[in-house]
Amino acid sequence: MLIFMVRRFGTMVLTMLVVSILVFLLLEINVESVATKVLGPYTSQEQRELWLEANGYYDPAVLRYLRWLGNFVIGDFGDSVRFKVPVSDVLWPRLGNTGILGGIALLIASIIGLTLGVIAGMREGGFRDRAVSVTAILTTSVPEFASAVFLSGVFVFYWPVLPGTSGMADGFDLAQLVLPVAVLVIYDWGYIARMTRASMAEVMMTHYIRTAVLKGLPYGQVIRRHALRNALIAPFTVIMLQINWLLSGVIVVEVAFAYKGFGSLLYEASLNQDIYLIEACAMVAVFVAVMTQTLADIGYTYLNPRIRFS
Repeated sequence: MLIFMVRRFGTMVLTMLVVSILVFLLLEINVESVATKVLGPYTSQEQRELWLEANGYYDPAVLRYLRWLGNFVIGDFGDSVRFKVPVSDVLWPRLGNTGILGGIALLIASIIGLTLGVIAGMREGGFRDRAVSVTAILTTSVPEFASAVFLSGVFVFYWPVLPGTSGMADGFDLAQLVLPVAVLVIYDWGYIARMTRASMAEVMMTHYIRTAVLKGLPYGQVIRRHALRNALIAPFTVIMLQINWLLSGVIVVEVAFAYKGFGSLLYEASLNQDIYLIEACAMVAVFVAVMTQTLADIGYTYLNPRIRFS
């Protein structure tokens, strides 16, 4: 187990190094482009050259990359062109806001998806199975921007019981999270439910489940003690992958409701060509992606100790 964990974390570090090289080559290798984005398009050539020389951009590319990577490791992402403050001052609060929004949405979607998926998989082909499957397909077929518009129209304009924006201008307000969370849950729970249903249906057809039923064990005990543990392996993968989507894929939801999170920050950085902010967002998103995948792989061994990795 220890060797496996070391290997997984080694793979994670290697992946981050490869991604960092790609990010550096795409955004930092053209020094003239960097100077133009930081200083603005209306600065003179002499001003850009002086800035490049003062910030070490005429050094060899390898030295520049190592210095750039070292700054990232210690949390020095540079200064934001858009906000005129260090990137870390903007990035971490926005990341925390998305963590709150995504965490609540993932918790609710997981509870609904796992519960309905297990119910559907227990009786494959039955009424409950068909009802859950059809509903899950319908909800996951509706994009976030459509459900955001629909829910806003119903609960903000037609029946004004919820705020239409989630800017949190007056401090944290739970009511402002209802619509963004609802949009994410509506879109997300179906994936978890369908994966859980398929996994549960497969487990219910195995020999050890049939043997337990034929021995006369109570059906609820068979489900809780024998079926659920193995049936949760595949949904666990889906849930862990949803963290990546919630981090960088909530741009539509955060922009629609003016929520100050990571997704809207990345959107603003792209619109304003805020190069240092874009780099920081890209590296953080990839770090979360590889970290969650690593944790998912480690979690498999706890859900089913028979699984071994080479």
